[in-house]
Amino acid sequence: MTFAATVLTLYPEMFPGPLGTSLAGRALRDGVWRCEAVQIRDFATDKHRSVDDTPAGGGAGMVMRADVLAAAVDSVADTRPLLAMTPRGAPLTQARVRALAAGPGAIILCGRFEGIDERLFAARAVEPVSIGDYVLSGGETAAIVLLDACIRLLPGVMGAASSGDEESFESGLLEYPHYTRPAEWEGRTIPEVLRSGDHAKIAAWRKRQAEDDTRSRRPDLWERYSGARDQSPSGAQAKRKDER
Repeated sequence: MTFAATVLTLYPEMFPGPLGTSLAGRALRDGVWRCEAVQIRDFATDKHRSVDDTPAGGGAGMVMRADVLAAAVDSVADTRPLLAMTPRGAPLTQARVRALAAGPGAIILCGRFEGIDERLFAARAVEPVSIGDYVLSGGETAAIVLLDACIRLLPGVMGAASSGDEESFESGLLEYPHYTRPAEWEGRTIPEVLRSGDHAKIAAWRKRQAEDDTRSRRPDLWERYSGARDQSPSGAQAKRKDER
């Protein structure tokens, strides 16, 4: 099954962009996924091809019109999920990325200006998605991020199917630190345990490092991870032992 990405945008020339290079580019050429960029302005009905208007109630900037966007969305709608890239959306997670990558693809609406007329979200099944707590010039860059996260998980894109299993967020933790040759660099050496050949000790060290880094760098992730661990049967049993 080919992963089909349709991007609704005012700047179709931005696609596939960086997704046309490296692993994603090779997968695109091999037909693992396909990309269609649709010009939103083609669905405007006035002679100026207007896609935006002044905000109701006043204020700075312009707002993308619901009628124009709905026409664009309706022209490509099918069974694929419809996403809108907006800082007002739910945070994109690795779990959501995996779900999208396992499906037929996605239709992605790229916001611009001050945002999208809220009535579009009420009238169409649009899922607002954010890639972080910051504001971009438009949703196109965010769409590229989302697609890159999905494409790398498609069968055959990464060299080894297991290479993503221990990455950050897959288990609720940040990934453990990595090292490679030379063994010593600027007076700093690779941790001895990684040169020991003892796979059990290496696995334990990596797990401990992942937990320590998550606790110190992302306390929000650590709180969710430790809470979920405490609720599991093995976690609850370990907790009872600690309390004795």
